[in-house]
Amino acid sequence: MLRHCHPDPLRRGLLAAGGLAVLLAALAPRGAAAQAAASGMRIGIIGAGRIGGTIGGLWVKAGHPVMLSSRHPEELKDLAASLGPLAKTGTVAEAIAFGDALFIAVPYGALPQIGKDYGAAMKGKVVLDACNAVAGRDGSAVADEVEQEGIGVVSQKYLGGARLVRAFNTMSYAIFAREAHRPPPRLAIPIAGDDPDAVKVAAALVTDAGFDPVVVGKLADARKFQRGGPGYGQSVSAAELRQKLSLAP
Repeated sequence: MLRHCHPDPLRRGLLAAGGLAVLLAALAPRGAAAQAAASGMRIGIIGAGRIGGTIGGLWVKAGHPVMLSSRHPEELKDLAASLGPLAKTGTVAEAIAFGDALFIAVPYGALPQIGKDYGAAMKGKVVLDACNAVAGRDGSAVADEVEQEGIGVVSQKYLGGARLVRAFNTMSYAIFAREAHRPPPRLAIPIAGDDPDAVKVAAALVTDAGFDPVVVGKLADARKFQRGGPGYGQSVSAAELRQKLSLAP
């Protein structure tokens, strides 16, 4: 069953960077790229709970059209209405079809089924993955798998052909809501992915949301900021995060 990453819906919340439109021209079909250049990148959100609703709201404020989705999209109507005309609701399938990029924030135990049900539709799409494996909620089997293999590698296994980037998994929705667009130095958001162009799109979306992206490395390196890793829960600047993770300045 697909549930929200954090049970209750949230709300609130970004202008498409010029560089993002250039990236879209290379990444998206011609029509989608033209639309993104004119009105922001269309983002489908799978799991519009507290994390999905908060980050989705920040992207709406930046001028990106978003579609919030869940198994019960009618429950998201008030959230979408509070975000304004750039926000709409739909089913998971509709959000995947809608998005030039996708943001997934669901309980980690739901990923295998999402991959089975929607993997073909997600193939080739940039997907920002904010899901965390919690043994008490998601089961010890998947939590052990993540601990052994690393969460980026496991997520990519379940979401097959998606161009996956780990992002927005290290802090609570309340910190994201409070710290977005703070005066410099901005809050750092670690990201990791195997596809360089997908990482560039994710970095631009992190910037649009009001944060500084820090590229940690490939999906295998995402274990550095999974739950229990040295980059998890770090409410610090980009320079401080790079220092904590021994990354080049």
